[in-house]
Amino acid sequence: MKLTRALSLVFALVVAPLASAATATTPDTAAIKQKLSEMLDVEVISMQDSPIEGLYQAMTNRGVLYISRDGSKMFHGNLYDLDKGMKNLTEAALAGPRLAMMKPLEDHMLVYKAKDEKHVVTVFTDVSCGYCRKLHSQMAEYNKLGITVRYLAFPRAGVPSANADEMQAIWCAKDPLKAMTEAKAGKKVSAATCDAKIAEQYELGTSFGVNGTPAIVLEDGNMIPGYQPPADLLRTLEARQ
Repeated sequence: MKLTRALSLVFALVVAPLASAATATTPDTAAIKQKLSEMLDVEVISMQDSPIEGLYQAMTNRGVLYISRDGSKMFHGNLYDLDKGMKNLTEAALAGPRLAMMKPLEDHMLVYKAKDEKHVVTVFTDVSCGYCRKLHSQMAEYNKLGITVRYLAFPRAGVPSANADEMQAIWCAKDPLKAMTEAKAGKKVSAATCDAKIAEQYELGTSFGVNGTPAIVLEDGNMIPGYQPPADLLRTLEARQ
Protein backbone atom coordinates (compact mmCIF):
# COMPACT_ATOMS: atom_id res chain seq x y z
CA MET A 1 0.00 0.00 0.00
CA LYS A 2 1.31 3.47 -0.86
CA LEU A 3 -0.10 6.73 0.44
CA THR A 4 -0.33 9.51 -2.13
CA ARG A 5 1.78 12.62 -1.59
CA ALA A 6 -1.38 14.62 -0.95
CA LEU A 7 -2.62 12.22 1.71
CA SER A 8 0.79 12.19 3.35
CA LEU A 9 0.76 15.98 3.58
CA VAL A 10 -2.76 16.00 5.02
CA PHE A 11 -1.76 13.41 7.62
CA ALA A 12 1.29 15.47 8.60
CA LEU A 13 -0.81 18.61 8.95
CA VAL A 14 -3.28 16.77 11.18
CA VAL A 15 -0.81 14.96 13.42
CA ALA A 16 1.67 17.78 14.06
CA PRO A 17 -0.84 20.12 15.77
CA LEU A 18 -2.23 17.22 17.79
CA ALA A 19 1.16 16.21 19.12
CA SER A 20 1.96 19.78 20.11
CA ALA A 21 -1.38 20.04 21.92
CA ALA A 22 -0.12 17.77 24.71
CA THR A 23 -0.03 19.46 28.08
CA ALA A 24 2.52 19.11 30.87
CA THR A 25 -0.19 18.37 33.41
CA THR A 26 -1.73 14.96 33.94
CA PRO A 27 -4.73 14.72 31.58
CA ASP A 28 -8.17 13.91 32.93
CA THR A 29 -9.10 10.85 30.89
CA ALA A 30 -12.49 10.60 32.58
CA ALA A 31 -13.34 14.08 31.34
CA ILE A 32 -12.23 13.17 27.81
CA LYS A 33 -14.37 10.02 27.87
CA GLN A 34 -17.37 12.06 29.02
CA LYS A 35 -16.75 14.64 26.30
CA LEU A 36 -16.62 11.98 23.59
CA SER A 37 -19.78 10.39 24.94
CA GLU A 38 -21.69 13.66 25.03
CA MET A 39 -20.47 15.07 21.71
CA LEU A 40 -20.26 11.93 19.58
CA ASP A 41 -22.60 9.55 21.43
CA VAL A 42 -19.89 6.88 21.61
CA GLU A 43 -18.98 4.48 24.39
CA VAL A 44 -15.28 4.53 25.26
CA ILE A 45 -14.27 0.97 26.10
CA SER A 46 -10.63 1.72 26.86
CA MET A 47 -8.11 4.54 26.51
CA GLN A 48 -4.33 4.35 26.38
CA ASP A 49 -1.30 6.08 24.89
CA SER A 50 -1.17 5.86 21.10
CA PRO A 51 1.98 5.07 19.07
CA ILE A 52 2.20 8.84 18.40
CA GLU A 53 3.46 10.90 21.30
CA GLY A 54 0.87 13.38 22.49
CA LEU A 55 -2.16 11.35 21.46
CA TYR A 56 -4.50 8.99 23.25
CA GLN A 57 -5.84 5.92 21.50
CA ALA A 58 -9.47 5.32 22.46
CA MET A 59 -11.20 2.03 21.71
CA THR A 60 -14.90 2.83 21.29
CA ASN A 61 -18.05 1.08 20.14
CA ARG A 62 -17.45 2.76 16.78
CA GLY A 63 -13.81 1.84 16.32
CA VAL A 64 -10.55 3.54 17.28
CA LEU A 65 -10.29 7.30 17.82
CA TYR A 66 -7.13 9.35 18.38
CA ILE A 67 -7.42 12.28 20.79
CA SER A 68 -4.96 14.98 21.86
CA ARG A 69 -3.88 14.93 25.50
CA ASP A 70 -5.90 18.01 26.34
CA GLY A 71 -9.02 16.52 24.75
CA SER A 72 -9.42 19.35 22.26
CA LYS A 73 -8.52 17.58 18.99
CA MET A 74 -9.46 14.23 17.48
CA PHE A 75 -9.12 12.26 14.29
CA HIS A 76 -10.52 8.97 13.08
CA GLY A 77 -8.71 6.75 10.59
CA ASN A 78 -5.98 4.17 10.17
CA LEU A 79 -2.49 4.80 11.51
CA TYR A 80 0.41 3.16 9.64
CA ASP A 81 4.03 2.50 10.58
CA LEU A 82 6.19 3.58 7.65
CA ASP A 83 9.24 1.82 9.11
CA LYS A 84 7.50 -1.55 9.39
CA GLY A 85 6.21 -2.15 5.91
CA MET A 86 3.13 0.08 6.30
CA LYS A 87 1.87 -2.01 9.22
CA ASN A 88 -1.66 -0.92 10.13
CA LEU A 89 -1.29 0.04 13.79
CA THR A 90 -5.00 0.77 14.16
CA GLU A 91 -5.91 -2.73 13.02
CA ALA A 92 -3.29 -4.19 15.36
CA ALA A 93 -4.80 -2.25 18.27
CA LEU A 94 -8.23 -3.71 17.54
CA ALA A 95 -7.11 -7.34 17.24
CA GLY A 96 -6.91 -8.28 20.93
CA PRO A 97 -10.07 -6.47 22.04
CA ARG A 98 -12.04 -8.05 19.20
CA LEU A 99 -11.42 -11.56 20.53
CA ALA A 100 -12.55 -10.58 24.03
CA MET A 101 -15.59 -8.69 22.76
CA MET A 102 -16.80 -11.64 20.66
CA LYS A 103 -16.82 -14.08 23.56
CA PRO A 104 -20.20 -13.05 25.07
CA LEU A 105 -21.86 -13.73 21.70
CA GLU A 106 -20.27 -17.11 20.98
CA ASP A 107 -23.45 -18.96 22.00
CA HIS A 108 -25.37 -16.95 19.40
CA MET A 109 -23.05 -17.70 16.47
CA LEU A 110 -24.14 -20.02 13.67
CA VAL A 111 -21.27 -22.49 13.40
CA TYR A 112 -20.38 -24.58 10.34
CA LYS A 113 -17.80 -26.83 11.94
CA ALA A 114 -15.01 -28.54 10.03
CA LYS A 115 -14.68 -32.25 10.74
CA ASP A 116 -10.88 -31.97 10.92
CA GLU A 117 -10.76 -28.49 12.43
CA LYS A 118 -7.47 -26.61 12.03
CA HIS A 119 -8.68 -23.01 12.02
CA VAL A 120 -11.71 -21.03 13.18
CA VAL A 121 -12.84 -17.78 11.56
CA THR A 122 -15.77 -15.56 12.44
CA VAL A 123 -17.64 -13.93 9.59
CA PHE A 124 -20.00 -10.96 9.81
CA THR A 125 -22.58 -11.82 7.17
CA ASP A 126 -25.74 -10.56 5.51
CA VAL A 127 -28.23 -12.74 3.65
CA SER A 128 -28.64 -10.32 0.72
CA CYS A 129 -24.92 -9.75 0.08
CA GLY A 130 -23.69 -11.33 -3.16
CA TYR A 131 -20.21 -12.22 -1.91
CA CYS A 132 -21.70 -13.55 1.34
CA ARG A 133 -23.76 -15.92 -0.77
CA LYS A 134 -20.68 -16.91 -2.76
CA LEU A 135 -18.75 -17.62 0.45
CA HIS A 136 -21.63 -19.69 1.82
CA SER A 137 -21.94 -21.69 -1.41
CA GLN A 138 -18.36 -22.86 -0.82
CA MET A 139 -18.87 -23.81 2.82
CA ALA A 140 -18.08 -27.47 2.13
CA GLU A 141 -14.72 -26.42 0.65
CA TYR A 142 -13.81 -24.27 3.66
CA ASN A 143 -14.74 -27.13 5.99
CA LYS A 144 -12.81 -29.66 3.90
CA LEU A 145 -9.69 -27.52 4.33
CA GLY A 146 -10.18 -27.64 8.11
CA ILE A 147 -11.69 -24.15 8.43
CA THR A 148 -14.65 -23.81 10.79
CA VAL A 149 -16.83 -20.82 9.91
CA ARG A 150 -18.81 -19.00 12.61
CA TYR A 151 -21.40 -16.46 11.53
CA LEU A 152 -22.41 -13.25 13.24
CA ALA A 153 -25.26 -11.18 11.83
CA PHE A 154 -24.55 -7.83 10.22
CA PRO A 155 -27.74 -6.62 8.50
CA ARG A 156 -26.44 -3.91 6.20
CA ALA A 157 -29.71 -1.98 6.42
CA GLY A 158 -29.16 -1.62 10.16
CA VAL A 159 -31.41 -2.41 13.11
CA PRO A 160 -34.39 -2.17 13.07
CA SER A 161 -35.04 -3.04 9.42
CA ALA A 162 -36.69 -5.72 7.29
CA ASN A 163 -33.14 -6.95 6.66
CA ALA A 164 -32.60 -7.41 10.41
CA ASP A 165 -35.97 -9.17 10.75
CA GLU A 166 -34.90 -11.65 8.06
CA MET A 167 -31.66 -12.32 9.91
CA GLN A 168 -33.62 -12.87 13.13
CA ALA A 169 -35.89 -15.37 11.36
CA ILE A 170 -32.82 -17.38 10.36
CA TRP A 171 -31.26 -17.31 13.83
CA CYS A 172 -34.60 -18.29 15.41
CA ALA A 173 -35.48 -21.08 12.96
CA LYS A 174 -35.71 -24.68 14.17
CA ASP A 175 -32.62 -25.44 12.09
CA PRO A 176 -30.70 -22.13 11.76
CA LEU A 177 -27.89 -23.64 9.65
CA LYS A 178 -30.38 -24.98 7.12
CA ALA A 179 -32.34 -21.72 7.20
CA MET A 180 -29.18 -19.75 6.43
CA THR A 181 -28.39 -21.98 3.46
CA GLU A 182 -31.93 -21.60 2.13
CA ALA A 183 -31.92 -17.81 2.63
CA LYS A 184 -28.61 -17.45 0.82
CA ALA A 185 -30.03 -19.50 -2.04
CA GLY A 186 -32.79 -16.90 -2.37
CA LYS A 187 -35.52 -18.82 -0.56
CA LYS A 188 -37.86 -17.13 1.91
CA VAL A 189 -37.51 -18.06 5.56
CA SER A 190 -40.61 -18.06 7.76
CA ALA A 191 -40.74 -15.26 10.31
CA ALA A 192 -39.69 -16.24 13.81
CA THR A 193 -38.70 -14.48 17.00
CA CYS A 194 -36.36 -15.36 19.84
CA ASP A 195 -33.51 -13.78 21.81
CA ALA A 196 -31.12 -13.93 18.85
CA LYS A 197 -29.31 -10.72 19.82
CA ILE A 198 -29.19 -9.50 16.22
CA ALA A 199 -28.86 -5.89 17.37
CA GLU A 200 -25.94 -6.79 19.64
CA GLN A 201 -24.22 -8.65 16.80
CA TYR A 202 -24.69 -5.69 14.48
CA GLU A 203 -23.38 -3.25 17.10
CA LEU A 204 -20.36 -5.48 17.68
CA GLY A 205 -19.56 -5.39 13.97
CA THR A 206 -19.86 -1.62 13.96
CA SER A 207 -17.42 -1.36 16.87
CA PHE A 208 -14.99 -3.58 14.94
CA GLY A 209 -15.09 -1.22 11.98
CA VAL A 210 -17.22 -3.44 9.73
CA ASN A 211 -18.69 -1.36 6.91
CA GLY A 212 -19.44 -4.12 4.44
CA THR A 213 -19.97 -7.87 4.28
CA PRO A 214 -18.52 -10.39 4.43
CA ALA A 215 -15.96 -9.30 7.02
CA ILE A 216 -13.74 -12.11 8.28
CA VAL A 217 -12.20 -12.01 11.76
CA LEU A 218 -9.16 -14.28 11.93
CA GLU A 219 -7.98 -16.33 14.92
CA ASP A 220 -5.62 -13.56 16.04
CA GLY A 221 -8.36 -10.91 15.98
CA ASN A 222 -7.25 -9.23 12.77
CA MET A 223 -10.03 -8.61 10.27
CA ILE A 224 -10.10 -9.07 6.50
CA PRO A 225 -12.75 -7.06 4.66
CA GLY A 226 -14.41 -8.90 1.79
CA TYR A 227 -14.66 -12.39 0.35
CA GLN A 228 -11.70 -14.78 0.44
CA PRO A 229 -11.77 -18.00 -1.64
CA PRO A 230 -11.19 -21.15 0.46
CA ALA A 231 -7.59 -21.76 -0.67
CA ASP A 232 -6.64 -18.09 -0.24
CA LEU A 233 -8.13 -17.94 3.23
CA LEU A 234 -6.22 -21.07 4.24
CA ARG A 235 -2.94 -19.52 3.02
CA THR A 236 -3.69 -16.36 5.01
CA LEU A 237 -4.38 -18.36 8.16
CA GLU A 238 -1.28 -20.55 7.79
CA ALA A 239 0.92 -17.52 7.18
CA ARG A 240 -0.11 -16.14 10.59
CA GLN A 241 0.81 -19.27 12.57
